[in-house]
Amino acid sequence: MSTLHASPGRVSGFALRLVAFVDSASTLVGRLSSWLILVLTLLISVEVVSRYVFGWPIDWVFDTSYMLYGAVLLLAGAYALAKDAHVRADLLYGTLRPRVQAAFDLVLYLLFFMPGVLALLIAGYGFAAESVAIRESSSLTPDGPPIYPLKMVMPLAGALLLAQGLIEIVRCVLCLATGAWAPRAPDFNPVDIDKLRAEVSAPSPDPRRTA
Repeated sequence: MSTLHASPGRVSGFALRLVAFVDSASTLVGRLSSWLILVLTLLISVEVVSRYVFGWPIDWVFDTSYMLYGAVLLLAGAYALAKDAHVRADLLYGTLRPRVQAAFDLVLYLLFFMPGVLALLIAGYGFAAESVAIRESSSLTPDGPPIYPLKMVMPLAGALLLAQGLIEIVRCVLCLATGAWAPRAPDFNPVDIDKLRAEVSAPSPDPRRTA
């Protein structure tokens, strides 16, 4: 996406600072939650060694592993949205002008994204409150670990997604007004649409010349 170039009179400096702040918060949460993958890997490795080498299975590892995995997926949602890393048909979407992209995104955010995230936030809060009240534990294994910490992540993830979704709506409005996307902090390597299109349309080399 192109970097935003517009006069201060056309673009609100406060809106851009707000976009940068929420993007940074989502990035921080995503990076912190990524450490759970390391914890999950170590936990499963210990279980495999304990079970198959020493013959001492650890009952609570299965419950804890799926809770950690679920927490990573929930908390990384806002991070992926902030980095524009969710799956999209870029070969089609990338050929559109920024204002057309923003119009499509704005409609989809308002019609589909926001209702779904609000449902996650409201339902997740109810699940978490009930789980905390009864100190819910896993029933999959005897003396299973407490499960309410995972359910507490649900409303947190919903709030993060809601905040990032509102910022994406602000991005769309700014793009519609200026014709260019507000910048994102570089944190991954996006697909270069122009380079990919050139490679696809480039003629194949003549094998007789390369022999």
